[in-house]
Amino acid sequence: MSLDRERVQEILESFKNLRILVVGDVILDRYLFGSVERISPEAPVPVVDVQREESRLGGAGNVANNLASLGVKSSLLAVVGQDYGRHVIRGLLKEAGVEDLTVEDTERPTTEKIRVVAMSQQLLRIDSESKNKVSGKVLENLLQRLEVEVDCVIVSDYAKGVVCSTLMDGIRSKKRSKKVFFSVDPRPQNKNLYVGANLMTPNEKEAKSMLAEESLQTLGWRLKGELRLDTLVITLGQKGMALFNRDFKVFPAKAKQVYDVSGAGDTVVAVLTACTVAGVGWDTACEFANLCAGIVVGKLGTATLKPEEIFQSLEEGCGV
Repeated sequence: MSLDRERVQEILESFKNLRILVVGDVILDRYLFGSVERISPEAPVPVVDVQREESRLGGAGNVANNLASLGVKSSLLAVVGQDYGRHVIRGLLKEAGVEDLTVEDTERPTTEKIRVVAMSQQLLRIDSESKNKVSGKVLENLLQRLEVEVDCVIVSDYAKGVVCSTLMDGIRSKKRSKKVFFSVDPRPQNKNLYVGANLMTPNEKEAKSMLAEESLQTLGWRLKGELRLDTLVITLGQKGMALFNRDFKVFPAKAKQVYDVSGAGDTVVAVLTACTVAGVGWDTACEFANLCAGIVVGKLGTATLKPEEIFQSLEEGCGV
């Protein structure tokens, strides 16, 4: 069915009754915007005159922020360092209305990505991170905070060390004992950690890194069976997304303009999970997730969307 304003309003109203916990790797995304008018005399590189700076929630933080922007009561369970970055992240979480369950780790920095942008082009990215697996007291604190009462858990894995077998065992235990739905936005190298998920949302490249199959249908059904997933959705970029549930179905993309795909996967897993837990059927959930992803790829960097943007996109014919 095609989405209309009334149906979208119903979906958004149902989101207000949900409480979702996002578990994974939070990233501080910093953007330095400026202009380039000359080449450095020190080396053959452009000199960027920085005019403004922005900080945004990335990784698992972007998933939680997407949920909050759509009316869901969201919480973030992640690890930060004992540095200035933790204060920025916590300030952004408070501003977004996301419950802060972050745990501090003295042995690692807050994961940070600095992007230098000039003339709407990214010139450089600088990463500061540790990929060591969490352990000891930090892991104990994560497991304790995992006990919060929620409707579902989203695992947002960026392979920075937070998502590990012990933590996933805790999430699966929560699924069994509390009947809590859990979904995963995966990383191929951690494939075996996701066994038994209710939903997994890899992009096509990630899915093919998990299993060597040329045929999309064969790839999807094999991956779904091997990991014992209830539902698999493979995002296909400009081609939309493929649903593997009881049947196989492809939903065409709704983007009018693709500006930046970073963070689109965060939006997809957030929207699909919220829709499913709210009782929205899979066809409608995929149509709605496509609509939402089509909006965020038209923005620079990690981005969220507001209900009014969804309604505007509908009026422009993107939900048809």
